[in-house]
Amino acid sequence: MQIDAVKTAYRRYARIYDTVFGPVLQPGRKGVLAALNLRPGDRVLEVGVGTGLSLQLYPRDVRITGIDVSREMLDKARERVARRGLENVDALHEMDAEQMDFPDASFDKVVAMYVVSVVERPGKLLEELHRVCKPDGEIFIVNHFQSENRIIGGIEKALSGFSSTLGFHPDFKLHEVLPAGHNGEVSMSRVNLFWKIIRLRNGVKHRKV
Repeated sequence: MQIDAVKTAYRRYARIYDTVFGPVLQPGRKGVLAALNLRPGDRVLEVGVGTGLSLQLYPRDVRITGIDVSREMLDKARERVARRGLENVDALHEMDAEQMDFPDASFDKVVAMYVVSVVERPGKLLEELHRVCKPDGEIFIVNHFQSENRIIGGIEKALSGFSSTLGFHPDFKLHEVLPAGHNGEVSMSRVNLFWKIIRLRNGVKHRKV
């Protein structure tokens, strides 16, 4: 996915995103928040924060920074933060997740919800997630991956030609995220038929794509 195509797609989605995608994707958001095991004072980076639908789910005693490439989606997120009085949200930045401006080891936890199938270079994204996460921190990814069912997977493959219009890759493969030889450093759980949560302990070498 070229970044300009992503921005164009989410410019179209911004007004309707909460209504159309909010309820559908909320189980994954809640699943990640339950898995994070946050402690008071933790600093969390949410990559692809969108309209901020997950922000009110975080405990008020953790500090949250969000980034997204879509200015229109971030405008909605900022409105939500102000409306709900989310004082634990430190900042919402317009930023490319493949080239983040944060110093190394800035965050205790890094969350990427529905992002890896959107970016142009998933491998570069993963490098950046590891870089900005503290050495003893954790990275959580929730996403749709191409089905192993031959029929469903075939449909997803056919839809891949419309990725620029959809704003994501419907045929994104799980192996493009899982690190080679992870030896228990990775755990994976299923949210439902469509979404999986992957937890990466920071410092693991991931597969280049």
